[in-house]
Amino acid sequence: MIDAMTSPALSLAAKPTLVGERVLLRPVTAADAPGLAELLNEPEVRRLTGTHGQVRPGVLERAEQWYSSRAAVDDQLYLAVVEQATGEYVGEVVLDDLHADNRSCSFRIALVGPRAFGRGYGTEATRLILAHAFETVGIHRVDLEVFAFNPRARHVYEQVGFVHEGTKRQALHWQGAWVDTQILAVLAGDWSRHRGFPRSGE
Repeated sequence: MIDAMTSPALSLAAKPTLVGERVLLRPVTAADAPGLAELLNEPEVRRLTGTHGQVRPGVLERAEQWYSSRAAVDDQLYLAVVEQATGEYVGEVVLDDLHADNRSCSFRIALVGPRAFGRGYGTEATRLILAHAFETVGIHRVDLEVFAFNPRARHVYEQVGFVHEGTKRQALHWQGAWVDTQILAVLAGDWSRHRGFPRSGE
């Protein structure tokens, strides 16, 4: 692990390419905008992310502008999740909310929809970016929030080492019902012990 007292200022300016067996993570580009537009338009993705309202016209143009601007920021890391077998964009992983003094950040992942669900892409992509965060960047804490109606995602997060820390009660109002938000985190010390495989001891 990188020592907080001697390491340079914490930054997410470096945009790496991370290679796994099923997926490859690489910096997003404007060419990925159609995939992001698909993701933003997918009803199940919108539900799982608690995204209210309808997608406004011009989503593809906004996606192109957004992804084109991500290379220049040093406090966020946006990587495209690319299927190794086809080279197709199947989602994104993001580190943001960087607090350099606390050596912490937040994590989120979104896949394009049901065609990418249940294939192990999310699990592998999460392990890859956490390894980068802890072993290369020198992050001490990575946290996330997941809605209570998304137990599949929580299972994936716990499978790679996230620990449930608390619940924000009735944080989302979705289709007439209140939904809790669960807070999970993984620490550098946790990661050094299990490297993303807490249950198998690998």
